[in-house]
Amino acid sequence: MTKKRKIPLRKCVATHEMKEKKEMIRIVRSKEGVVSIDPTGKKSGRGAYLSKDKEAILKAKKKNVLSSHLEAEVPEELYDELLAYVEAGSK
Repeated sequence: MTKKRKIPLRKCVATHEMKEKKEMIRIVRSKEGVVSIDPTGKKSGRGAYLSKDKEAILKAKKKNVLSSHLEAEVPEELYDELLAYVEAGSK
């Protein structure tokens, strides 16, 4: 009898949905205060997860959720990078 592996779940900070970790994008704030996308999910620092969904990213941008969750200033360019990342992943 094989054991079923536990699938890690994470909560989207914009939509508050619980999804599998691999279906999410991790955004991380380093100790220096630099906010960036973490495609590997292993960078050290304060992290926040967003669904790989255009609507979730736009909602996070509108409500400024990432800035409050990461306790750092999130540049506008990061949202453009996130949108490009999602578009590239969906092809």
